[in-house]
Amino acid sequence: MRLHRLDITAFGPFGDSQSVDFDALSTAGLFLLHGPTGAGKTSVLDAVCYALYGSVPGARQSGQGMTLRSDHAAAATRTEVRLELTVAGRRLEITRQPPWARPKKRGSGSTLDKAQSWLREYDAQAGTWKDLSRSHQEIGEEITQLLGMSREQFCQVVLLPQGDFARFLRADAEARGRLLGRLFDTHRFAEVEKRLAERRRATETQVRDGDTELLADAHRMQQAAGDAMRLPDAAPGEPGLADAVMGAAAIARSTAREQLTIAHSRLTAAESAQAAAEHALADVRELARLQQRFTQARDRAALMEERSDGYRQAQARMERARKAEAVAPALELREAADAEHGRAAVAQSRARALLPETFAGAGAAGLAAAARRAAEELGGLESARRGEQRLAELVAERSGLDRQERADEDVLQEAEAWLTGWETIRAELQSRIDSAQEAATRAEQLGVQREPAQKRLNAARMRDELAGDTDTIADRVRLAQEDALAAKAHWLDVKEQRLNGIAAELAAQLADGEPCAVCGSTDHPAPARKDAGHVDREAEERALAAYQQADERHVEQERRLGTVREALAAATAEAGDTPTGQLASTYEELERLYAQAHRDASDLHPAREELRRAEVEHEQRTTARQQAEVRAASRVGHRERLDQERALLEEELTQARGPADSVAARAAQLERQTALLTDAADTARAAEDTAQRLKDADARLADAAFRAGFDTPQAAADALLDDAAHRDLQRRLDAWQSEEAAVRAVLAEPETVDAARQPSADLASAERGASLAAQRVRDAASARDAAARRCTDLDRLSARATGSVRRLAPLREEYDRVARLASLAAGTSADNERKMRLESYVLAARLEQVAAAATVRLLRMSSGRYTLVHSDDRAGRGRSGLGLHVVDAWTGRERDTATLSGGETFFASLALALGLADVVTDEAGGVRLDTLFIDEGFGSLDDQTLDEVLDVLDSLRERDRSVGIVSHVADLRRRIHAQLEVVKGRAGSALRQRGAG
Repeated sequence: MRLHRLDITAFGPFGDSQSVDFDALSTAGLFLLHGPTGAGKTSVLDAVCYALYGSVPGARQSGQGMTLRSDHAAAATRTEVRLELTVAGRRLEITRQPPWARPKKRGSGSTLDKAQSWLREYDAQAGTWKDLSRSHQEIGEEITQLLGMSREQFCQVVLLPQGDFARFLRADAEARGRLLGRLFDTHRFAEVEKRLAERRRATETQVRDGDTELLADAHRMQQAAGDAMRLPDAAPGEPGLADAVMGAAAIARSTAREQLTIAHSRLTAAESAQAAAEHALADVRELARLQQRFTQARDRAALMEERSDGYRQAQARMERARKAEAVAPALELREAADAEHGRAAVAQSRARALLPETFAGAGAAGLAAAARRAAEELGGLESARRGEQRLAELVAERSGLDRQERADEDVLQEAEAWLTGWETIRAELQSRIDSAQEAATRAEQLGVQREPAQKRLNAARMRDELAGDTDTIADRVRLAQEDALAAKAHWLDVKEQRLNGIAAELAAQLADGEPCAVCGSTDHPAPARKDAGHVDREAEERALAAYQQADERHVEQERRLGTVREALAAATAEAGDTPTGQLASTYEELERLYAQAHRDASDLHPAREELRRAEVEHEQRTTARQQAEVRAASRVGHRERLDQERALLEEELTQARGPADSVAARAAQLERQTALLTDAADTARAAEDTAQRLKDADARLADAAFRAGFDTPQAAADALLDDAAHRDLQRRLDAWQSEEAAVRAVLAEPETVDAARQPSADLASAERGASLAAQRVRDAASARDAAARRCTDLDRLSARATGSVRRLAPLREEYDRVARLASLAAGTSADNERKMRLESYVLAARLEQVAAAATVRLLRMSSGRYTLVHSDDRAGRGRSGLGLHVVDAWTGRERDTATLSGGETFFASLALALGLADVVTDEAGGVRLDTLFIDEGFGSLDDQTLDEVLDVLDSLRERDRSVGIVSHVADLRRRIHAQLEVVKGRAGSALRQRGAG
């Protein structure tokens, strides 16, 4: 990487645009960057870092770039840094602008512009610059990839801070580890240590969980086995736990199987005893049953002997009933004929009671003839009934015509009365419509004038109000401006006082044995002292803050004054010069007229609706009058036709009615007479027929009773049984016969007779023996089932435990392997003799490379006396790996770098910085660094050592490198001709190049 040109505008202490031509400075190989304290030497290096990475080193980066802007810059000048460089064979130009609060283009105040970045590449063939990107992220990624190092690495490798490396020489192993870790990015090795530790904890937890589950299964097996199993005294995670648990489980299973075999034998013996007891109980029960059966049969035979008379009487009654069954059909036929004859006689009596006395002695034939004559007369009245119905319709229709005539007369009178006043009503409504229409037109015209009048009135009121505010705010602006000017003058005076006494402020930070931040010397013979009126940094910052606050108040008051004046001008343009009172009176009168016109116009729609409804009613009444007149004319002829037809019908009906009131009444009389005569004739014929059938049934019944052996028909009827009585008697006879047969069969059974001769059976004793045997079987079965369940549970739990042990075996092996690796990487393993962590081991290798590269230059700077070597010895009780010693060739002894003097510490740290730059460069992929900067420390060297150091730095030109030295040492200004001087002034710092190219 080689720098060509740097352009700075409004950056840091530089208020104007400044340029640095690195190509001209690099021709001499060495160039000096010098200037008074606070002039901005470091700001030049910050600008290079900001152009490359978009941020400045360390604590100087804050506020997202807002603090990079120069306080000396003009308000309209934007902060910008442009760097032209060559890296990886590509010539690039990077331009960055941090965010800034620029003045608004219109009005007062400021607005915030975002940060911007540009990346361009020079095309040698075309001779032009080509745009690559304007994205902050893309530019940052591109530069980081080309340089191969982060901002922190760049600041340590290219901008060599000697104070940091002096502290690095004296630091302990932990401090060196933090710096090297940032430079070489060994965080991944620390992540490996962390991942191994996490993996060890995770596998350890899994192993403990598995052992806990195995112990839980062991406790369950112990509960299932009872006293046959003892658990091992081991905690989860301890070695040998699984083998102990599985051995105890095997013993418990063997004991359980032996107990199951014994329980089987006991159950078999109990079952045999139970079978013998059950067989004896069955024999006793059978003997008791036969003895009871014989006793019951004997008792039943004695009881039947006592009831034998009743059985013989029932047999005789059943025999008479069977004989009477032959007479039953004749009896039923005679009863049916008698009932039928009784019903026919009653019906005949009722029918004759309804006839006139003239038909009392008539027979069935006479009654039928009278009924036929009445029916013939009824048939002749059908035409007269239709005529009577037509006469009723004519009367109803004539009444309807009379009602219509009266209704039409009412309609005509009402229509004539309403239509007489129609013209007057229409004229009144039309007059209302015209008046309302005129009022609506007037309201519309007044409405157009309302809004401008109201706007003028509001503007006049605003004009009067703003006219008073303008003077008040103008006074505030004047006072705020005076305060801001006074605060600014005070701040500038305080700042000048502080710059005059800055040497005393820097001297207050000096410590014995520590290098000076300005010259690098560890000797401080005459540090400056603070006088009575010394101004420190806090006083300057308070003055600056007071000035900024006063300036902000002034800007705010000016903004408010401009706003009020703009509003006053707008209100005056709207209202004019007319007084507010006159405009208010005009607006009120306009409002009154508008409200009156609006009220008058509101009657337009109701008037139109009322006129429309009146016109509709006029049309309806006119139509109704015409229709009534037409209906009256048609009713005259219709009424005459109805009267003629009515007269003819009344003459015909008078002849048909006879003595009755109407034809319908006469027809009803004839219909009833015909029905009564017909019914009487039918009942008379039925009574004659049933009397003959009853006589025939009596003759057949007497003959049947005689043949069945009964003296009279009544005797046969008494002997008959109904179905229920017959079934009951037959059931009793069958039951007697069945019982008699059953008793005889039982008393004839040989085994029953033999059992009756034996002693009575002892059933209770046999049942107690059988119950005791069954209890023994149940107890033995329960013991056998418990032993079987114990075996099953132990087998199941053992299989589960075996599976857990098998699953845990790979995990336990992995845990052992991971635990060994984690302990080794963490430096706690016995195999790690030096207790060195993995990250420390990698950093130790890098430190060894840095020491070797630094020794090459340190030998030349120290005239072959000193050599830097890496030491991996342990420091006290800490860990080893990051020790750094110096070997003194004059004494041949190795000692700690903290024992070097101030000058020796400087060139040792310089050699270390250059060696570190070479190693980091190789680590970053071999990117060549052609431009380096070395910051301070040369004041601690004598003339000879200074010459040797400059010779080493000058030798860097052999590799076409340029080295910039940042220092206050006056002797360097004489030795190094190419110089970049930073000159400070009250208006900001400036850059001057001398003796270049």
